[in-house]
Amino acid sequence: MRGRLAGLALVAARLADASRTWWFRVSVIFLASRVVTTAMLLVLASVQGPNPWTGAHPGYFDFAAIWDGRWYNIVSGWGYPAQLPLTSTGEVGQNTWAFLPAYPALINVIMFLTRLPWNVAAVFVSAGFGLGSALLLYRLLRRRIGSSASLFAVVLFCVAPVSPLMQLAYAESMYTFFLILGLDLLVRRRYGWLIPVITVMAFTRPSGLAFALAMGLHVIYRWVVRTRDPFPVGERVASVAVTIFSGLAGLAWPAIAAIATGSLMAYTDTELAWRAQYIGYTQLVPFSAWFQGANWWFATFLGLPSWLGQVAVVALIALFAVILFVPAVKRLGVDLRFWLASYALYLLAFFFPQSSTFRVLLPMFPLLGALALPKNWVYRIALVVMFLLAQWGWLLVCWGVDGADWSPP
Repeated sequence: MRGRLAGLALVAARLADASRTWWFRVSVIFLASRVVTTAMLLVLASVQGPNPWTGAHPGYFDFAAIWDGRWYNIVSGWGYPAQLPLTSTGEVGQNTWAFLPAYPALINVIMFLTRLPWNVAAVFVSAGFGLGSALLLYRLLRRRIGSSASLFAVVLFCVAPVSPLMQLAYAESMYTFFLILGLDLLVRRRYGWLIPVITVMAFTRPSGLAFALAMGLHVIYRWVVRTRDPFPVGERVASVAVTIFSGLAGLAWPAIAAIATGSLMAYTDTELAWRAQYIGYTQLVPFSAWFQGANWWFATFLGLPSWLGQVAVVALIALFAVILFVPAVKRLGVDLRFWLASYALYLLAFFFPQSSTFRVLLPMFPLLGALALPKNWVYRIALVVMFLLAQWGWLLVCWGVDGADWSPP
């Protein structure tokens, strides 16, 4: 009996020691937030009617694998078409070339090792990378804003409106993990280690071109300030090489799609198929999509003058530019601001704004560090409550399926 009590005391002491470590606190925050999000998803699943992917009242894992989860499931089981599917009007239709292979390939490995069904393996992969992302985010931000603010930034990350993606059959949490790792390596100037990280990122979510721009800005900045911050020849060569590699990585998947299908624009034509339901089939013209989207949302959807939409886009661009120079955002450091600017420019150039915009904004997570700086507890509690309400709203509007749903997550 005495030996058993001594053993329990030792376990309690070790738990007490662990509770004082940053990784334990981050893990508890992540797990607690998943309990809340799981409860939301279960409530929503309990009232979910029949839909294109499940019957009424689906179980958690089936419900977690709808929408793009089904596309990733198709990639896992059947891969990519050698011949692009065409619509009745001869345009390229929606197909799996829009979904990159790293995430479904990893799920296949987990399925082989564990014999878990696809939807269960997908959720565990996403949740594992979600936890890893929370841990890496704390480490990334702590150097710039301190431990307290970094821990609260992790809270915001874990309860953010689109944080359910960290336990759904989507590639976002895997991509976010490698993006945070890449940004951490960039900040610490570990250029050589960026090559494998960028490779995985580029085959998980479209990212290479945005990261290449951030790398290019980093190189230019280091050259400009080299008199006060030495920029040795070895680091110049390595950083430029990584910049070029990232650009090539960003073009790799479109090139693979072109070679496999025999169609030079296979990837971009596939991506354009998703915006066709809004504005019809168009050519890819960089920096036009947000203005086209504004015209649809303001004129077609709301019945307002189309020029209001154009003004709104310009105002949004100006507002974001101002945000990058707010003192709280400047605290994040120049490299994270380069990433924010580069990713915003990438979205402006190629992304069509619709309901998936909220999900696509997830890589803007460094801004949570700026939001986490104020230490007022009323502010912090209010922000968490607001984020949780927005999370529930996102699930209602984007994840739950209501008939012919036009608001995909």
